[in-house]
Formats: sequence, structure tokens, C-alpha cells
Amino acid sequence: MANGFPRISAMGMTGILVSFADTLSEPANRAALAFHARVMDTLSEQVAEIAVTLASVFLRFDPVQTQPEQVHPVLARLLEERDWYDAALPPGRKLWRIPTAYGGADGPQLEEVARLAGLSPEAAVAELSRARVRVLALGFAPGQPYLGTLDSHWDLPRQTDITPKVPQGALVVAVRQFVLFANASPTGWRQVGRSAFRCFDLGRDTPVALRPGDECQFVEATSDVIAAATHEDAQGYGNAQIEALP
Repeated sequence: MANGFPRISAMGMTGILVSFADTLSEPANRAALAFHARVMDTLSEQVAEIAVTLASVFLRFDPVQTQPEQVHPVLARLLEERDWYDAALPPGRKLWRIPTAYGGADGPQLEEVARLAGLSPEAAVAELSRARVRVLALGFAPGQPYLGTLDSHWDLPRQTDITPKVPQGALVVAVRQFVLFANASPTGWRQVGRSAFRCFDLGRDTPVALRPGDECQFVEATSDVIAAATHEDAQGYGNAQIEALP
């Protein structure tokens, strides 16, 4: 790929970053996800942490145990294996269809978002609830997903002010992406809906529900359905339907 990517960069004394672009794109995210899976297979025992971001893969290591010059050649060799921008997404992905209540108290900024996108509130809900989006990366809070990308008219700016708190399970939108909030938190993104989905729960066998590369659809539901799902689904998946992806 042009412009010097992919690129291997040192991150201080204990980290290495493999970047596939300096901005998010579908090919760059696909490359990061596929390369992350390959690095996990190859280097997971030599490094302390391997994490994928929107368009890069980060490795953290103990410099007492592992030196950068041991890792760099391995990464360079793996990058040469194939065109990672055209790689298949990693296996084991899931599609999560998550019931979501839009508008009203559950999505207090839906009308504002619809206006910014040039749609009626009804058309906005129809589009948002129909969209299948990829978990691009996890961040900001444990297990919290950034999901995208939405169509170009959803390239909405963040707010100039901060909303003091949105609830756990809030669905917010900006810059052609959703974020599903793992915890109650302040945000500059606009809340359009709410689910009973818990992104992170230490009481589960798998505390982090979603993995980068999974897909989600936020299916329209009523507030009553969301309230019931809070109590009915002991795993905290908000009565989501889960399907294995090929």
C-alpha cells in the first residue's frame, strides 16, 4: 500500500506498533484484524500483550525477557507473507442481533441525529436498526466496542459539549460509527438508543462479550422489551440472538 504502509514503529522501550493506515478504512481495519490473528498465533508466548486498534496492531513486551530486535524481524516476515489489506477476516467471528430501543428517554438525541443526517426520525431508526456493523476495535472502557462503518451521511461530528452521563448499554453515534457503552460514562457522541447488553461482566466465563471482527445489528425493540431483557438474560447479553459467521 502507498504512503509508507504497512509500517513498524517503536513505542518507547516496551512496545511496537504495526500500522496499516493513519486513518480508518475498511481495508486497513481488515488488515489489522487479520494480522492481529496471525501475530497471536506466532508471538503470543513472547510478548505480554497484543491488541488491535482501528487500523493497527500493538505489541507490548517485557524488555528483560524480550528485546525489540527479536520481534522486528518476525513482524517484517509476517507482513511479507501476503497482502493483508485483502486478507480474510479471522475465524470464530459472531453476529450479534441486539434488541435496542430508539428515541425517547432511551435515545434522547435521536431527532437531532436524524436532522443532521438529513432523515426523518423514523427513517433514521429504520437505517440504524438495519445496519450490520463490524466491531472495529475495543477501547475507552473494558470491552467497549467501536462499530462501523455506517453510510456516508452518518459522518456526523462529535458534540462541542459533553453529555455528563449516558447509561450502560447506551448506543451512541458519530463519524460513521456506533459505540455501545460498557458503563455509565460522559461522552461527546449523541445517544440514539439503549440496549440491555453488558459489554463487560466479570461474572461471566468470558467477561468481554464482543471481539474485534464480530458483527452487530441493533434491532429495533420497545423500552418494555429492553427492561425485560435486563432481568431475563442472566448472561447480560440483553436477549441478543447470536449466530456464528463463516
